Amino acid sequence: MGKSLEEVNESVATQGKTSTFRRILAFLGPAYLISVGYMDPGNWATDLAGGSQFGYALIWVLLMSNVMALLLQSLSARLGIVTQRDLAQASRETYSPFVNYILYFLAEIAIAACDLAEVLGMAIGLNLLFNISLLDGVIITVLDTFLLLFLINKGIRKMEAFIIALVAIVGFSFVFEMFFAQPEIGKVMTGLIPTLPNENALYIAIGIIGATVMPHNLYLHSSLVQTRKFDRSKKGIKQALKYNLIDSTIALNLAFFVNAAILILAAATFYKNGLFEVAEIQDAHQLLEPLLGTKWAPILFAVALIAAGQSSTITGTLAGQIIMEGYLSLRIQPWVRRIITRLLAIVPAVITILYFGEDITGKLLILSQVILSLQLGFAIIPLIHFVSDKSKMKGFHISKTTQVAAWLIASIIVTLNGKLVYDEIKNWLQITNHPTLIWTTVVPLAIGFLFLLLYIVFKPFFVKAKHNIDNHSPHNLKLKLRALNTYSAKNIAIAVDFSKADELAINSAFELGGLQAKYTLIHVVETVGAMMYGRNTDDHETSIDEKLLLEYKTLLVDKGYQIETQLGFGRPGKVLPKIVNENSFDILVMGTHGHSGIKDLLFGTTVDKLRHKISVPLFIIKNK
Repeated sequence: MGKSLEEVNESVATQGKTSTFRRILAFLGPAYLISVGYMDPGNWATDLAGGSQFGYALIWVLLMSNVMALLLQSLSARLGIVTQRDLAQASRETYSPFVNYILYFLAEIAIAACDLAEVLGMAIGLNLLFNISLLDGVIITVLDTFLLLFLINKGIRKMEAFIIALVAIVGFSFVFEMFFAQPEIGKVMTGLIPTLPNENALYIAIGIIGATVMPHNLYLHSSLVQTRKFDRSKKGIKQALKYNLIDSTIALNLAFFVNAAILILAAATFYKNGLFEVAEIQDAHQLLEPLLGTKWAPILFAVALIAAGQSSTITGTLAGQIIMEGYLSLRIQPWVRRIITRLLAIVPAVITILYFGEDITGKLLILSQVILSLQLGFAIIPLIHFVSDKSKMKGFHISKTTQVAAWLIASIIVTLNGKLVYDEIKNWLQITNHPTLIWTTVVPLAIGFLFLLLYIVFKPFFVKAKHNIDNHSPHNLKLKLRALNTYSAKNIAIAVDFSKADELAINSAFELGGLQAKYTLIHVVETVGAMMYGRNTDDHETSIDEKLLLEYKTLLVDKGYQIETQLGFGRPGKVLPKIVNENSFDILVMGTHGHSGIKDLLFGTTVDKLRHKISVPLFIIKNK
């Protein structure tokens, strides 16, 4: 299994820090990228509704949701730190391919739904601040795809700094909003005491809890913690777990502050003035200036909305990359992955706005939260199973007490989200003119997902995880060498990438050259560090690749072949021709993964570039 977010995996050094503060600082960052998912535009609607309808009474629900989120995110971080697997990779090792394809499909839909909320949030913010139409605002949001690509190429620390800056903008905006609104501190403190004024308050509470923990955050956190390079000893892992808990605690409490501030703002302005039905973001923006008496209140509100939407959409797109690589062991060009994720959100938003008009955005936001609710259990339950597994966690499994707390939280969240889904289906049946369509499509799907959820709950109790799955992992390769027939070339270059294609390429090269020829195994390191620093890079991936090349060499030399190795750094389409042309090779042999047509673009194939740039024949072995 490859590394999660390979381009930035273990790219931040935490060792050699002279003080505890510097060590903590080195680990701070991943949870801030997570925290933005807890203050995204999808949460704003539930917070506004809670504050405008019930004043300060539901602040305790936000606090309880924050405690739940902190536990679940700490479990996600623990999985990544201990096993060096993200949640998608761990699921792929545990469940059957069929189940994993379904889980991937559900996770991808959840990512798109989440991104839909962020796109709408940013578009609403641009509309409120610059009077840009919602449709134009939605289209403009495609540009942040390239911002994400730029940031990740600059390294994970630069991205973390950018996200923290956006979170700070949101936080400071609401500090000033609180100053303008002047909430009643006594009532704010009373709101921390659990109470439910009526049945409608229960429904809003369910909405707040359901919108708080997002499935993509669990995938994302288990991957982002792997960007830190630390001592893999028992002591080092314990230290990493401790510092990441500190990171999560600070970041998620900031998210709690923002959500509480939105609810308190709604209570201190709308509820106080008898406006109990303000749930739309646009309505809240319009009412702030006349109620608070300052033009800065709506401006700060819109700025905070844009910052929240921008930061959330960046992390959501990253999560999309993680689930694709984790579940499918499939890597495509980063910019293509970003564009696909964004289009999955933009296209339905544009079509819906064109067809129904701009007033439909509130319903679209609610729909995105319902879709997220459907997927949540499929992320939480496997996570609890994995971190409870003694063999998988190598002694760092969670305690029985933590297991009970985690299962209780999972039960609450899944039950509440199940109720939300049930209520939505019931509502659709009441308002639709075609109930048969709902009964024959939506209801069977919901029942099917219920059975899948039960399978995921009980399967790990009876069947141990598969540890040796068939994948493209360089650590699991076992080359099967065929008998030799002919000999013609004398100096053969073989491009290897530590995938299944290597086996065919190496066997085919041996058929060309036999035992008498000289072979050079060439591998190009494509990490961010390799592209920036070339052969001066000193990252984890480079050291792994060097080790694997030597393992190949040792294996083949033992079989009687004359083997040399050469490591390149950067883009294969540029580096491979340079290496080949600078040496006296007779032929270059390389394998492919059987892609053609549009797949060549998606998988970033180097074949077309190579055949025009090298001065020797190119022998391509197609892996069907």
